[in-house]
Amino acid sequence: MLIRSIVSFLCVGAIALPSSPTRSRAELRVPAFTGYLLPNPDAARVSATRPVLPFANAASSITWWGHIATRGDLAAAVAMQLPTGASRTMRLTVGSAHHDARLVGNGAESRIDFGSFAIRDTGYVRIALATVDGQPAPDLAVAALLLDGPAIDRAHFNLDARRNAASVHLRYPTDSNALVTGFYTEVTAIDDPVTTYYMATGFARGYFGMQVNSATERRIIFSVWDAADGTTAKDRSTVAADNYTKLEAKGDGVVADVFGNEGTGGHSHLVYDWKTGSAQKFFVTARVDGTTTVYSGYWFHPDKKAWQLIASFRAAKDGKGLRRLYSFSENFGGNNGYARRKALYGNQWIRMGDGTWQELTVATFSHDATGKENRHDRFMGVENGAFFLSHGGFVSGYTEMGTPFSRPAIGKPPAITLPSDIK
Repeated sequence: MLIRSIVSFLCVGAIALPSSPTRSRAELRVPAFTGYLLPNPDAARVSATRPVLPFANAASSITWWGHIATRGDLAAAVAMQLPTGASRTMRLTVGSAHHDARLVGNGAESRIDFGSFAIRDTGYVRIALATVDGQPAPDLAVAALLLDGPAIDRAHFNLDARRNAASVHLRYPTDSNALVTGFYTEVTAIDDPVTTYYMATGFARGYFGMQVNSATERRIIFSVWDAADGTTAKDRSTVAADNYTKLEAKGDGVVADVFGNEGTGGHSHLVYDWKTGSAQKFFVTARVDGTTTVYSGYWFHPDKKAWQLIASFRAAKDGKGLRRLYSFSENFGGNNGYARRKALYGNQWIRMGDGTWQELTVATFSHDATGKENRHDRFMGVENGAFFLSHGGFVSGYTEMGTPFSRPAIGKPPAITLPSDIK
């Protein structure tokens, strides 16, 4: 049961109005598990099955972002819980204004009112809860942010447990009947927080790009799916052996293995500290061999100034060239799903079966299911002569699904000298 606690209310830097007991609309409940922990996004476990304990570390906060479409008063409260006898003075910040309130614990979930905030501009608003003194409060649990008032009319918050930004894609139209034996793309990261994957050359059977695994590790990744059930199975043991993708070769320093949980197949990666703002060059090739196809991923090594093989995989039950070509950007960890990810994708070319090159200057935008309902901060456009993809950051506006874009043609195909590995 939600118990309304007795609190002392202080107004700081904003117009403060007492919370009205009369509501003309349903109160908006924004679960704590949809918020983000700052400054350390990994400071505590965030789960949809229990209250969040966000204040284990000093100066920590739990922060929500929501899109406000209507100006007016926003009445704000938080459902919290403290052990009986404990007390804390808390601060709720909405935009640039904050109000303080004191919580006296009774061992149960309690509603703590912070009064009303005047919302004068539409767009995304940041709402953060912290202790007033910045000291840790490891026994203080947060269940939800509670919003009411005229400003919640048409307001949009992500209420889903998945806190990742939407995945976004560039899809390149090509002739499905043509034999494509090579696909070249350059990717330049602009913003690349941890748990970002910028995929450069995607195709029907695999993907090739660069990833930020941690604050100290980055990778170049090339993977090819198994045939048939390999695109849907989570465990490779459930896939028949004759559907397996098999490793043919790998480059120096490359780790090659198998993967699951997002389909199954052959995985390879090279740990390399690729640089933000520096164009990374990717080239994937397809060599048809009967009913199989050998897919090889090559990356231009910035230090060696030469193309390096990442890996070659033989894909079972294929016998076709590269097809369904695309690029994408993914936020694969939700803890920092508030952060913006942005990259430029440019100079796309395909090599045809007769050895000629065709430039790809048109792409269409798409996004995953998260981008449909939960996260609308997802964009595509053209910048500095290249396509860009951006997602996260709680930036107002969005790009419509299926919107086509054209970039300026370069007119000069890439000059690629591959190593003597499988081509």
